[in-house]
Amino acid sequence: MPDISLTFDNGPEPGVTPHVLDVLARRAIPATFFVVGAKLARPGARALAQRAAEEGHAIGNHTLTHGTPLGELGDEAAVREEIEATQRLIGDLAHPDRLFRPFGGGGHLDERVLSPTAVEVLVAGGYTCVTWNAVPRDWERPRRWPEIAVCQCRAADPAVLVLHDLPTGAMDHLERFLDLAAQDGARFVRGFPDTCVPIRRGRIAGSLDGIVAPAPDP
Repeated sequence: MPDISLTFDNGPEPGVTPHVLDVLARRAIPATFFVVGAKLARPGARALAQRAAEEGHAIGNHTLTHGTPLGELGDEAAVREEIEATQRLIGDLAHPDRLFRPFGGGGHLDERVLSPTAVEVLVAGGYTCVTWNAVPRDWERPRRWPEIAVCQCRAADPAVLVLHDLPTGAMDHLERFLDLAAQDGARFVRGFPDTCVPIRRGRIAGSLDGIVAPAPDP
């Protein structure tokens, strides 16, 4: 009976996020939406994040531009802006733990994920950094991902599953995934296992080995 923390990255998307929220509401399933700051600034997008928060979902920070993984972004000021500008845009919708998910560049969990500056910002700002252990690559497999996701979640238990509320057609199959997960005895939970939280409320809570780029030469 795997425990699954359900997360959605890269929104809000007006043509997709409402459908996701409708599905979750019908089944009373909690989720976390890690939003992209530049998208949140678009007309109408904040209302979607507001709706998600009002319906009991958590809102987290998924960088400002979702352009370059922070571990590959050499400009320290740009790294700070990617995190802090998005948090300002989220404002009072933010989860109390100031949830932050780095951009892995295709679901990769390696040294491109964070930079030393990013770690400094997250610690100083009291953020909780949430990684992942189940990535069915729904953006590449918009029809096939539900079966893959169930297998990954079963293997990871407890699982932090990354989906994307993007206009790929993948979320048309969200209910099929939820049905398969229910048949598998899955339980959808709030919060995240320690194995996927290297920084919790501004404190180093786990190993950062392998997910932080080397410090630049002086």
